[in-house]
Amino acid sequence: MSPILVRPVREQLEHDRVIRLLQARLKRRHEVATNVGGDQTVPVKIGAVQIYPDLVLTTGDRSRKVVGTVEVETAESVNPLEAMAQWAHLGRAKAPFHLYVPAHCVEVARRLVAEKQVNVAELWSYHTIGDQTRFTLVHKATPEEIKEAQKKAAPAGPEKAEKSEKPAAAKAAKARKTAARKTAAAAKKTARPSTRTAKAGAKKTAKAQKRKK
Repeated sequence: MSPILVRPVREQLEHDRVIRLLQARLKRRHEVATNVGGDQTVPVKIGAVQIYPDLVLTTGDRSRKVVGTVEVETAESVNPLEAMAQWAHLGRAKAPFHLYVPAHCVEVARRLVAEKQVNVAELWSYHTIGDQTRFTLVHKATPEEIKEAQKKAAPAGPEKAEKSEKPAAAKAAKARKTAARKTAAAAKKTARPSTRTAKAGAKKTAKAQKRKK
C-alpha cells in the first residue's frame, strides 16, 4: 500500500478483496504474507528504503527468502506518483516484481512502466464480472530481460566504485607527472640561453676593462 495515496472507500474495498484473492491463489506455490489496509507488518528493505508491498512471497523453509513482491492497483493509484513511490523501488529488488492493475488501466500502466524504467517481471490485469474476478497475464519478462534490468538499476557497490576510481586516479597522476616533466624541460631550455648570454656579457665586460687599463 502506498503511503501517499488515500483511495475512495469503494476502491479500497475492491483493492483489499483482490489482495485476498491473490493470497489464496498464490499460496499453492509460496508462503504469502499481506499488508492490507492499515495492517502494515511485512516490510521489504530495498537499499535504504523500506517498502510494504501488498503481498510478499517467500520460500516455505526456515530462510523465508523473499522470492517475489506484488502490488495491486486500482484506477486511482495507476499514476506517476505511485510509480515513483512504489513501483520503481520494488523493480530494483532482487525478487521479481508483479504488478496487477484494472483491465482498463493496462495501457496507462505500460506507459508509466516504460517512462519510469520500472523492472516489472509480470504485468497482470484484473476485472470483475458479478462476484467473479478474472486475472489475465498481459506481459511476462524473460529471465534475460530481468537480469539486464536489475544490472542497470543496481547502484555500484563500494568495491566497484573503488575499482573504477583507481584507473582514473592513476591516469590523473600520470598526467600530472608528464606535465611536470614537460614544465621542467621547458624551464631548462629557457635557462640555458640566458646563462650563455650572461656569460658572454661578462666576458665582454672583462675585455672592455682590460682595454681601458
